[in-house]
Amino acid sequence: MDITKKLMEALRKEGAIVYLTRYGDYDLAVTNAWNRKRSDLSRRANIINRSECDLYLSIHLNAEDSGTLYGAEVYYDTINPDNKKIAEIFQKIFKDKLNSNRDYKENSTKYLQRRVSRPGVLLEVGFLSNSSERALLTNDTYQNKIVNAIKDGINIYFNG
Repeated sequence: MDITKKLMEALRKEGAIVYLTRYGDYDLAVTNAWNRKRSDLSRRANIINRSECDLYLSIHLNAEDSGTLYGAEVYYDTINPDNKKIAEIFQKIFKDKLNSNRDYKENSTKYLQRRVSRPGVLLEVGFLSNSSERALLTNDTYQNKIVNAIKDGINIYFNG
């Protein structure tokens, strides 16, 4: 949330209209939902689709068991024809600005992405399971570096 809120403020300063699906550490699931995660993601997808946004970014921190993987990576689905182009832009920025060794990946199995028709991607901005990267991800200076990289990606997407 820290990175997302910093990005929101930076974009608003530049005149962008920014919507978040949530503003704190809570889910959007319907009370007493039998599957809270699915209910949460369904409600997020509805918010994004109803917003008629020009671009959605689903920002996350990654994790895996070994603790050896690192780097920001981008996932896209094929529901919107612009999504692969968006993924390519952000992954190039992540390689250039954040020294990521990752590649963008198509993944049309993610529940949220399969339900969002607006152009956009899922950004995994680093691995919490990697102790070195976790230290960076909690550092204010590095968070600002991530924010600036995402802003650069947005500017390239809209301005070429």
